[in-house]
Amino acid sequence: MKPYPWADWLLERMDGQPCALISLLAAEGSTPREAGTRMALGASGEAFGTIGGGNFEYQAMEQARRILGLSPGSWRIQDYPLGPLLGQCCGGRVRVLIEHVDPAQRPWLEALRDPPPFPGLRTELAEGGLRRAFTEGASAPLSARSPAPKAGEAFVESLAPPFAPVALFGAGHVGEALARILEDLPFRLSWFDERTESPPGVFAADRATLCAEARAARGHVLILTHDHALDYELLRAALASPARFIGLIGSATKRARFFGRLRAEGFSDDDLARVACPIGLPEVKGKAPAVVAVAVAAQLLSLESGES
Repeated sequence: MKPYPWADWLLERMDGQPCALISLLAAEGSTPREAGTRMALGASGEAFGTIGGGNFEYQAMEQARRILGLSPGSWRIQDYPLGPLLGQCCGGRVRVLIEHVDPAQRPWLEALRDPPPFPGLRTELAEGGLRRAFTEGASAPLSARSPAPKAGEAFVESLAPPFAPVALFGAGHVGEALARILEDLPFRLSWFDERTESPPGVFAADRATLCAEARAARGHVLILTHDHALDYELLRAALASPARFIGLIGSATKRARFFGRLRAEGFSDDDLARVACPIGLPEVKGKAPAVVAVAVAAQLLSLESGES
């Protein structure tokens, strides 16, 4: 998944039709999505993404359609108390920025195609449109209850993408199912296998190269190849990496055998504490590839949310 897929969607369409962007600037209390969520719409009726659905999203989309009737660069800020105003059970409060995207803003959207080396996006609210610039300055979360910013004022949003890197080794049935799931989740996936007949998107290489990739991995490493000997080589290499989590497909018996060999080679219990085998959340039962893939993806999401 790309950190800012809505930017790509806009870049592909906004020169051919008017487009609107809905940005969730602040969210407090119980809300359907978090601050930083964005949704794009085209004048032809296309839409990309969601800011949470329900009556809130419907009302925001209606505002966006109306703003497309105004000149490019037009904008408005709208506050939504979800309970009393929209009759939603969430009960929180959100603040959105709705704009008719000016094609002249293409440069900042293009810069989002790769994760930017800067933490913030500064937006200046001007009468003739919005002026945006990336900034090194840190920003506190915007409030949905303070006075709404007006023309002539500016604010900074945090843009540091929370996407953790995932190095996936193995392009078999489980690997394919897992790669499909991870494409739509907030992870940066690198996919490896030694077989040249691997699916599109897989980097095929010899074992030495795969082990070098495992040693350099950060974030999460998932090892589920077709070969136990290769699994072991990759596990040894990954234990020399700064990866915070190493998932190894297999049974408790495989775990015992691998851990016994690793301890004999000098790896400590602290080293092995990073390794999860069997892989995936244990409460998700089943051995079908799609079920295992769901269990592993849920485990990664749980790790990223700090719940395990």
